[in-house]
Amino acid sequence: MREIISVHIGQCGVQLGNACWELYGVEHGVLPDGYLEPAGPCESGMNAVKTFYHETDNYKYVPRAVLVDFEPTVIDEVRNNQYSRLFRPESLISGKEDAANIYGRGYYTLGKEMEGAVLDQIRREADKCTNLGGFFMFHSMGGGTGAGFTSLLLQKLAEDYQKKNKLEFVIYPCPRVSYRFDFDIVGGECIGID
Repeated sequence: MREIISVHIGQCGVQLGNACWELYGVEHGVLPDGYLEPAGPCESGMNAVKTFYHETDNYKYVPRAVLVDFEPTVIDEVRNNQYSRLFRPESLISGKEDAANIYGRGYYTLGKEMEGAVLDQIRREADKCTNLGGFFMFHSMGGGTGAGFTSLLLQKLAEDYQKKNKLEFVIYPCPRVSYRFDFDIVGGECIGID
């Protein structure tokens, strides 16, 4: 069995994370409080559960996930929704200032301030794995946190976890809605290609 760590970055990534973990719970029989449904998954289904969840000493299943946004509003929604008890509080990381849809703020300024805390939490999640298979990265390609910080984080993960897979689930903005479409996508795509 190989474990996967999910990293949800920026407003889009965190909102995708909300939906994904709700769906994972339904599919794998994990309730919003982290405990298994009374019927529970079958023997072979437990491997699937343990790919995405870490089992604690009291038989609670906690997502192998880190949710990050520079601005606290979206993370606060996760902290206050019905799945709030599913996540470890330290895996919900938020800053105090928005990247304002500026790639450079996500990559250079605010990103450099938060990268240590985020990488430490990812390392803690990785230390709980017996056979880390890789990372799922959920983000957008049109914002400061989603595009800029993800680019920075992918560079650091490439250094620290060279042989581990990194699969990105990316939401691209509509060019009719986003005026920052071209630069953020080019910057983010160039980093993602490495």
